[in-house]
Amino acid sequence: MKICIFGAGAIGGYMGAKLAEAGADVSLVARGPHLAAMQANGLTLIEDGETKTYPVNASDDPAALGHQDYVIVTLKAHSVPPVVAKMQPLIGPDTTIVSGVNGVPWWYFHKIGGALEGTRLASVDPGCAQWNGFGPDRVLGCVVYPAAEVIEPGVVKHIEGNRFSLGEPDGSKSERATRLSEALSKAGLKAPVRPKIRDEIWVKLWGNLSFNPISALTHATLDVLCTDPGTREVARNMMLEAQEIAEKLGVKFPIDVDRRIQGGADVGAHRTSMLQDLDAGRPMEIDALVGSVRELGRVTDTPTPTIDTVLALITLRAKVAGLYGG
Repeated sequence: MKICIFGAGAIGGYMGAKLAEAGADVSLVARGPHLAAMQANGLTLIEDGETKTYPVNASDDPAALGHQDYVIVTLKAHSVPPVVAKMQPLIGPDTTIVSGVNGVPWWYFHKIGGALEGTRLASVDPGCAQWNGFGPDRVLGCVVYPAAEVIEPGVVKHIEGNRFSLGEPDGSKSERATRLSEALSKAGLKAPVRPKIRDEIWVKLWGNLSFNPISALTHATLDVLCTDPGTREVARNMMLEAQEIAEKLGVKFPIDVDRRIQGGADVGAHRTSMLQDLDAGRPMEIDALVGSVRELGRVTDTPTPTIDTVLALITLRAKVAGLYGG
């Protein structure tokens, strides 16, 4: 089984190191100093106080890697459409594209059934680049839970979590999902195959939609923005608007809004990924995490006044900083 991780930064690097340790045939696509360091010295993973280095097959040229059984995409959402053409040499007749990207996935309405079947989302797939370039039948959903960071080129530090939930768009327990689950489990990762992957997508998105832009606008950590009365109310209103949309789409939430907010507070003084990107001068995942929910509001005829307000503010904040990546 040949596995390629496209976008082997923090999360992709963590997964790649675990697969390499387990002896999997894994290759990594990366760029810049991080790629150069992996090619020269291997990929170093710091986990549970231990530091290990693994020789890895890393490249910035997909054509050098050839057809893969699985291509696991771990890029930021706005970075994927521009590289679909570059990824084509990795894709053979039976290649599965594993979408490990935050936010509402581009394939959301594939095999969902009903009147919205096949609906395309411009906010996450402008020009239908992924829909046409990958084809929705190739896709396997993935909700990414671990936290990790690249602390220097070629060195990934694992912070917490090891679960990558997998799910077919039609909810089936397919052979391709089971095979990948087994490979990831062999590498010491949790990879359950879920019959309702969209439910998990929404529970994670609930927090990302609200906590991320509020933190980038206020520079507050999770514990502060989830307990301050004003920002807590803004987050709560955003989440309730999102819940109404999701429930119209058939999603069932296993917890209520207040428990989800408390879960964010319990994480403590954590700086969200959007705040980290703002501080580091990197484009922020605004359209995938916030704009996509507004678009779904339009699709389902659901008002989103709080989401619209916060989206306008964070979009301008990103543009002023020169960091609007979509």
